[in-house]
Amino acid sequence: MLRQVIIFSVCAIVAAALPGLYQTHRETILGAFRPEGATVAQPVAAVNSARPRPTFSDDLSGRKVRLDADQRGHFTADFRLNGRSVPAMIDTGATAVAINRSTARRIGISLQQSDFTQQVDTANGRTGAAVVMIDRLEIGRISVEKVPALVLEDKALGGTLIGMSFLSRLGKYQVENGALLLVQ
Repeated sequence: MLRQVIIFSVCAIVAAALPGLYQTHRETILGAFRPEGATVAQPVAAVNSARPRPTFSDDLSGRKVRLDADQRGHFTADFRLNGRSVPAMIDTGATAVAINRSTARRIGISLQQSDFTQQVDTANGRTGAAVVMIDRLEIGRISVEKVPALVLEDKALGGTLIGMSFLSRLGKYQVENGALLLVQ
């Protein structure tokens, strides 16, 4: 009986992880099934490059936000950091919320060059970062206070990433049917 429970648990974990793995490694997976020498047509221009609009709902169990994936499979939306609207992308692979220096200044965080004492590894390589606290990070009616974040120089980070320092404070986040559900 225990063996069956373990096998079932492993199957359930693998089934839950597959959509996320597919989203992350889509080109690699599709490339494995592409005939040798075949090419993939690249779009000349996006038909609708507007960011998908999040849907918000409230019920007795808490606050919820549903984000549809964009054309690249990413989940982006306008968040409010310290009351200022900031476009951002959800990144479950990021340990912390990451913002660039310009965004930090816009949301009221002043930094000196001497504040950049931490070394972090990013997709663009190793760079210096300053550890800060965002007083309030919101999307829809979801609101989290005192969120740790990293500030990187503008050249190291072009946009804002919403990482695990925010996501781990939610009651739940999950990808389902091409949408990301955030629940507080």
